[in-house]
Amino acid sequence: MEKLLDRLAELRKRYDEIEHQLSQPEIINSAQYIKLSQEYTQLKRPIELYERLQRLERSIAEARELLESDGDLRALAKEELERAEAERAKLLDEARLLLVPEDPRDAGNAIIEIRAGAGGEESALFAADLFRMYKKFADAHNLRIEVLDSHPTDLGGFKQIVFEVSGPGAFGKFKFESGVHRVQRVPETEASGRIHTSTATVAVLPEIQDVQIQIRDEDIEFEAFRSGGPGGQNVNKVATAVRLIHKPTGIVVTCQEERSQHKNKEKAMKLLRARLQEKYESEQKREITQQRRIQIGTAARSEKIRTYNFPQNRVTDHRIDLTLYQLDRILEGELDELLTALDKAYREQQLAELEKT
Repeated sequence: MEKLLDRLAELRKRYDEIEHQLSQPEIINSAQYIKLSQEYTQLKRPIELYERLQRLERSIAEARELLESDGDLRALAKEELERAEAERAKLLDEARLLLVPEDPRDAGNAIIEIRAGAGGEESALFAADLFRMYKKFADAHNLRIEVLDSHPTDLGGFKQIVFEVSGPGAFGKFKFESGVHRVQRVPETEASGRIHTSTATVAVLPEIQDVQIQIRDEDIEFEAFRSGGPGGQNVNKVATAVRLIHKPTGIVVTCQEERSQHKNKEKAMKLLRARLQEKYESEQKREITQQRRIQIGTAARSEKIRTYNFPQNRVTDHRIDLTLYQLDRILEGELDELLTALDKAYREQQLAELEKT
């Protein structure tokens, strides 16, 4: 506990320094102002906890002194001491988790890919359900969704859909969704009422800015083609759809959502940067997997991370053994309880790794 309080005291000192800097007139219109303001905001919660812990320490010390008294005063002091110590333990646990370093990518935008897996058309319909769930969650958190590429089916499903989620903290909110999602339900086309199991794969990538991934023009093979609708029918007589092939890696991306070839090319380049970054990070992680592995999963696409059971109205996240009997609400975008539990488990594991070093 002493090390933790020392660390919080250091943060309090930094908080006061930033507060003083932000009060200086010459810094208000500078580029440094935004950076300092962001750091100041991030420190608010740890500082609030530190101040509450200090008040509790004083209450605990006073209660211990009163334990030497007689009669009712002693009983009241004992009751206050038990309450204050229980609250202190809770606040210390919360403070420990807050000291886990933030992933700098969490604040940025995310690019999400949903692909139908095993299960044919039922899998494509499930992919569409996941997209609607994420869209409702994004809307509830004032995040904006823009479709980059999609391949719909005749029955309203998606073989694949790729979209960008933009807004403060978008990647941090969605990053735990990577993996294989499994659904158990009776398809509408199933006459016998038999439950089918299908899957869809979700990948969540941080959006990469131009300055982070440099792509040379000579490394890109550009193709334009006509947009197609469900069943392969042509819906556009002009070649506005775009396909980019990154020759050094063989990565291929397409975009056909816009009527303008120029806009489709812009979106395709954004998607290509994200996939190149994913490839680069995957190569780096192979060397340090054992050091950075977390118990709630590696976000590998081959992992089954969650099951959606319709007959039981149940959602189970297998990474943290959490089961919620509120599938109907979760499909309406109410993911907060689930994602908060995943974030807590992630921070606890990261903290355990930090404490080993």
